[in-house]
Amino acid sequence: MTISRRALLAAGAGAAGAGLLAGCGSDTGRGGGGGTELSQWYHQYGEAGTEQAVERYAAAYKKARVTVQWRPGNYDQQTAAALLTGSGPDVFEVNGPTLDQIRGGQVVDLTELVKDVRDDFNPAVLAPKTYDGRVWGIPQVIDMQMLYYRKSMLKDAGVEPPATLDALVDAARKLTGSKVKGLFLGNDGGAGVLGGTPLYAAGLQLVTEDGKVGFDDPAAARTLGKLHQLYAGKSLLLGAPADWSDPSAFIQGLTAMQWSGLWALPQIEKELGDDFGVLPFPGDGSQGKPSVPVGAYGAAVSARGRHQQAAKDFVKWLWVERTDYQEDFALSYGFHIPARTSLARKAAALRSGAAADAVRFTTDHGYAQPLLWTPASQTAYQDALSRIITSGADPAGELRAVVRKVTGELARVKKTS
Repeated sequence: MTISRRALLAAGAGAAGAGLLAGCGSDTGRGGGGGTELSQWYHQYGEAGTEQAVERYAAAYKKARVTVQWRPGNYDQQTAAALLTGSGPDVFEVNGPTLDQIRGGQVVDLTELVKDVRDDFNPAVLAPKTYDGRVWGIPQVIDMQMLYYRKSMLKDAGVEPPATLDALVDAARKLTGSKVKGLFLGNDGGAGVLGGTPLYAAGLQLVTEDGKVGFDDPAAARTLGKLHQLYAGKSLLLGAPADWSDPSAFIQGLTAMQWSGLWALPQIEKELGDDFGVLPFPGDGSQGKPSVPVGAYGAAVSARGRHQQAAKDFVKWLWVERTDYQEDFALSYGFHIPARTSLARKAAALRSGAAADAVRFTTDHGYAQPLLWTPASQTAYQDALSRIITSGADPAGELRAVVRKVTGELARVKKTS
């Protein structure tokens, strides 16, 4: 299994730095219209058929000749570097855009393209692509993560699907035996994948709407401390043959519960039938609530492109008007949720069972990393989370240091605005 579309959901995802451009990849998918030529970049997807699909979309556009470039390697780094030159794409997908790209005038304002359908986009994934009330990238599809559990294993152990973090800790302990662990959060104990999810489950945020640290609260230390309980209690599967993004440990019965992504659902369903259920990350405390991390690559237009209006017209055609292509892109190659809530509601593959639950979790409990959450803030938090989970470091002390770092980062970001 590839993690191409899901990489942006990993807790370590952040703004890419500039770097050397890699090879151009495929140079196909030319549209048949007009004299205007547009270059469109995609990162290299792992799902079979995706490259052929985007080439087909480009060829169907009649108002310009659109050339698709399939970019292997560090895509975010490639696009960051290309946006600083005149040699980059006209249209490109982006894990962002980043705050620096928006403020630096590297991407074009796309607000007008979505004015009639803006409320139809899932707000959790549209928010990080919005700055000063303007939209800078149009979400393409949604990836999300959730908790899978084996119904038969929970029933045999007399355990109910956990609705709180305390219940999850207790369930993981009860489900752990000589050959089975209660929970799999990744081979590092969860530090690499959970990210801010436990904070949101405590009713907190990474960054508040007014640009302040959103977890300077005793509830943050309380919640993160419970993740160490899972690790210290030996309830977690560690050292599995494949990490959290691959459902093989869950399917093989090495763990009764596993945190993974929506992309794993078809394989789990094929292997286990109806012997599984799904849950959001459970809330913690009186102010807590279920939490579901979501992310979306978006379509953006380079401000360095020679044909900005033609590029905007193409983006509107593909990612606003052609809802059939949007649904096809989300569900025919891998398994994802369309970024438009109306499409997610009506898609046949998402209308029942665990898939319908995933759509509901995303709508009701989804959060995405905020635009003001910088790579430096991410690194500080990630390192502290790892120490808390695996080493039993004092959560309150660790978080105090993170709060200071993030406060400084937010001050720096505001100063350069």
